[in-house]
Amino acid sequence: MAAPVIGLSTYREQAAWGVWQQPADLLPTQYADAVTATGGLPVLLPPVTGVGAADEVVARLDALVVTGGADVDPARYGAEPHPRTAGWRPDRDAWETALLDAAASVGLPVLGVCRGMQLMAVHAGGALDQHTPDLVGHEEHSPGGDAFGAVAVRTASGSRLAGLVGEVLEVRCHHHQSVRDHPGYTGVAHADDGTLEAMEAPGERFCLAVQWHPETAADVGLLAGLVRAASSYAADRA
Repeated sequence: MAAPVIGLSTYREQAAWGVWQQPADLLPTQYADAVTATGGLPVLLPPVTGVGAADEVVARLDALVVTGGADVDPARYGAEPHPRTAGWRPDRDAWETALLDAAASVGLPVLGVCRGMQLMAVHAGGALDQHTPDLVGHEEHSPGGDAFGAVAVRTASGSRLAGLVGEVLEVRCHHHQSVRDHPGYTGVAHADDGTLEAMEAPGERFCLAVQWHPETAADVGLLAGLVRAASSYAADRA
């Protein structure tokens, strides 16, 4: 069977390479490498406008990863920006929301990573805590710069997530925001300070999201699980 096609949403940023400095669609290579290492075929999905574009893209995918990145626009959940909330990208919010709508309509497997989890919660009608250190009194979830925080996480017994990564693990995080409400999802992992670190939808469909970055770790159980779900989806569609 051919490798399942895994769509990866991307950043759209001002970037520099060689003699060029201009807007670019980009994503850390670790995402594609992790998908390839677990048997998938990665495809990058830059923000696209146009009626029906997300449906056409999703029709060609076997799974979707909503990747990390900038803060979600607080207006999407009816909030004013916190002083530390910055850099939201309305074009990306709109594109990924359309992808989630299209994915839900056909039962496509979905994994959210960091910002991806936050957007999935907002898409479902939930809301975010815009600066987690205000709640927990420390910055271990995002120590600053390009560093990842090492966070101990405990998963919920019997959850899909626990079946993929085990009961207790240390994860690599880089998030200053976190999910407050997540209608339609079950919280399935928490940090020791109580921060929600993962959620999943009930039922047979693979629809799971984590606040950490599984693509950066040697243990890619999450992405391996997504690729297996994508293979099953592709086989059922065929």
